[in-house]
Formats: sequence, structure tokens, C-alpha cells
Amino acid sequence: MPMKISVVTAVYNRKNTIKDAIHSIQNQTYLNIEHIIVDGGSTDGTVDILREGIIPSMSFVTEPDNGIYDAINKGIRRSTGEIIGLLHSDDIYASDSVLAQVAAEFSDQKLDAVYADANFFRHGNPANIVRTYRSDRFSAATLAWGWMPAHTTIFFRRRVFERFGLYKTDYKIAADMEFIARVFRSEDFRAKYIKKVWVKMRIGGVSTGGWRNTILLNQEVLRALQENGIKTNILKIFTKYPLKLFEFLL
Repeated sequence: MPMKISVVTAVYNRKNTIKDAIHSIQNQTYLNIEHIIVDGGSTDGTVDILREGIIPSMSFVTEPDNGIYDAINKGIRRSTGEIIGLLHSDDIYASDSVLAQVAAEFSDQKLDAVYADANFFRHGNPANIVRTYRSDRFSAATLAWGWMPAHTTIFFRRRVFERFGLYKTDYKIAADMEFIARVFRSEDFRAKYIKKVWVKMRIGGVSTGGWRNTILLNQEVLRALQENGIKTNILKIFTKYPLKLFEFLL
């Protein structure tokens, strides 16, 4: 039996995008998948869509939560796969073969994680790419500058969560950075970058939602790095932004 891949989606009031995320997973050529959707008590019709779209490989729970990272943690706890990844409710996989590619990489039993690139699109048109998030700039050495892989392109073995724990829910927007800093700085952690685009993301998510979110994001990134013993400062973190401008030059 091929290894099972669990994909966790946290959602709240996303009736206009959740179908795309669901279909993106249902269309994957890799068959041993479970899709766990954790809804935070949506009131806009999202829950009705989830009830209509349920298939044997998909399960969902709807109840109040303490933010997106609490919802993600609930999904990880409910999962049963050897490999665990995230797909946000505004995002889709870049092709139908992404999870097959992930499974092939994890045939190397020494690997703890794999990650790739992501594209950002706008106006609901996945073909309207405005930016490519290049994860190849990330390494444990660049954590101090605030670099991280595109979060939803990362797939972890279950043993990573068993060893390091889950996402910290006292972060509003950068618990992903805190988790990455926590695990990638370990000398025996083994990860591999794949030079492919695995996820397409809509412009306008929490971490790309204006200057107020940018300020909060970088405040939390600074805290996340310092909590994990990584020497940095806010000026050092902001130096990555000029380089990010090149991601818009397609």
C-alpha cells in the first residue's frame, strides 16, 4: 500500500474559494490521500458546500476555534497519514501530479520534509500569475533574515510533529515561521528543496493583506526567531524585501 498523504485545510467563511481547494485535491493522480477540513464555524454558506462535496477521502469538522493555527493543529491531530501537508482554503495545487511528486520524494526514508515554490495569482484566475515565491533562497542559515519556504508547499513526515510538537496558537500570523525555525535549525533535520511550483496562492491572504499585516508579521517573525535562539533584529529581517521585488519579474 502506498504511503498515505494527509492534507489539512483550515477554513472560515470562504464559500467563493473552498470548492477550488477541494477539487484541486480530488483531482490529484495520487490515490492514497485523506483531506481533513477544519471549519471555524462559517456563517456564509461554506459549511453547506462542505456537506455537498464530501467524499470518502474527505472529512470535515465545523466548530469555533482559536484562529487558523488552532484549526491546523486540530487537523493534524485528526490526520492518519505518514506525510502531512497544508492547503489553505484560498489556494490550489499547481498540477494534478503534485502529491504524486511528494510521495516519490519521500521514498527516501531519511527525509523529514520536502518543499517547493509557489505562484501568486489575482482576480480568481490561476493563469494570471503575478509573483513566484522562490523557496530556494531559504536555508537554516538564512532564517536570521526571515527567509522561509512557501509554507503550503512544505510536507512533513508525521514524526516531525511527534518530535517537535504543533503550531503555537499565541501567534496570529507567523506561527509557521516559529515552527520552521524550531525544526529546521536542528542539525539532524533533513529537508529537500524541489525546483518546481507546487501551489498557486490567491493574492490577499492573511500574510499578504496590507501594511498592517506586514508590520504584525515582521514583529512576530522577530519574536519567533529570538524564541528559538536565532540572533537577528528587525532591520536584518527587512533586508529581504528588496530581493523579494525580483519575484514579481516573471
